[in-house]
Amino acid sequence: MKKALLLSLITTITLFTSCRKDHIEEETADIVYKERMRTFVIGISDYAKANQNDFFIIPQNGIELVTTSGEADGEVNIPYLNAIDGHGQEDLFYGYDNDDEPTPSVDNQYLKSFLDVSKAYENTILVTDYCFTISHMEDSYTVNQQNGYISFAADHRELDNVPSFPSSIHNENTNTISQLSQVQNFLYLISPDGFAFKSQYLNAIANTNYDLVIMDLFFHDIALTEEDLNTIKTKANGADRLLISYMSIGEAEDYRYYWNSDWNTNPPAWMDGENPDWEGNFKVKYWDPEWQAIIFGNQESYLKKIVDAGFDGVYLDIIDAFDYYE
Repeated sequence: MKKALLLSLITTITLFTSCRKDHIEEETADIVYKERMRTFVIGISDYAKANQNDFFIIPQNGIELVTTSGEADGEVNIPYLNAIDGHGQEDLFYGYDNDDEPTPSVDNQYLKSFLDVSKAYENTILVTDYCFTISHMEDSYTVNQQNGYISFAADHRELDNVPSFPSSIHNENTNTISQLSQVQNFLYLISPDGFAFKSQYLNAIANTNYDLVIMDLFFHDIALTEEDLNTIKTKANGADRLLISYMSIGEAEDYRYYWNSDWNTNPPAWMDGENPDWEGNFKVKYWDPEWQAIIFGNQESYLKKIVDAGFDGVYLDIIDAFDYYE
């Protein structure tokens, strides 16, 4: 009887220890993959600001990186917050599960708990809600403003148009914008697919009064030049605005200039599976030096092209790539 009891006790302790070990290993992995992304973003920031001191760094999503543990009540990660100037967040109030549907309260509150940590550190919060019903778009602008966030109600998930609603831009103004803290509204237009010609695309932006425009470095396969950007650096009312370039750092895109056709059959070691939701986008081991060299740190890097074109900052996407590896 005692022997059976002893064996049962040993089995229980072994199972507990094994489960505890697995839990600790999972927690450690979570922290490691988050820290690798933080280090990547900090490196991007250091390089960009060394080239242009007033260059803005804005990561999109992956808001958990603001704390070292990835928990809303965890220790604030000061080096990361010092490296960035704002945060972009998709689907905060609309679009989390489906476009034009309110984001579930539990998810909204989860995201807000982190966003408010960043906001308290005086970072500008840029929210993109995906909704097309007018009442939802109105509500998105209202609730974001109530929370102290700058918002854009995108009626196309593809971000390929200038919305016709509202007819007068939310918080439209004639102010000169030189800092993120001055921004009262923004346009998120990263796909030029709806425009036949570059001039048509640039004119569509030039004829707006948005304080900030998030756009792509490329019009189809052609990189925009400093001359191109000079035509849209002022709002239609004549005041200056900010131009921010989109750049994905957590996935490789097979339509980008850096793509090697050999990768279609012989992908590099740092490339992983294709994103099932976005054809032609491939997960990457974002901590790998070869991938990072494509993104920043040298004259041929993606970031250097963005800086040289005359953008005021960069909008870093797929920050939440750490989720894939965790």
